[in-house]
Amino acid sequence: MGIGGRVGDYAFKAFTATLGATTLYLTATFSVNLYRGFVWHNSQTVRSFGTLFCVNSCEILYSLTYDCGL
Repeated sequence: MGIGGRVGDYAFKAFTATLGATTLYLTATFSVNLYRGFVWHNSQTVRSFGTLFCVNSCEILYSLTYDCGL
């Protein structure tokens, strides 16, 4: 195998290593953003005195188990 073949092998290994690192990074950041989205969504709903107030709608809902559907 000549020098050209070795250079190609190293280029392929570098390329696949970069793809692997990028995949791991995107997976981690997606998970973090998904968690932050759930936290943000849950913070939009305020519970007070047995009544559920949906911040983004002007309705007062009288059930703690009702989903706002936001």
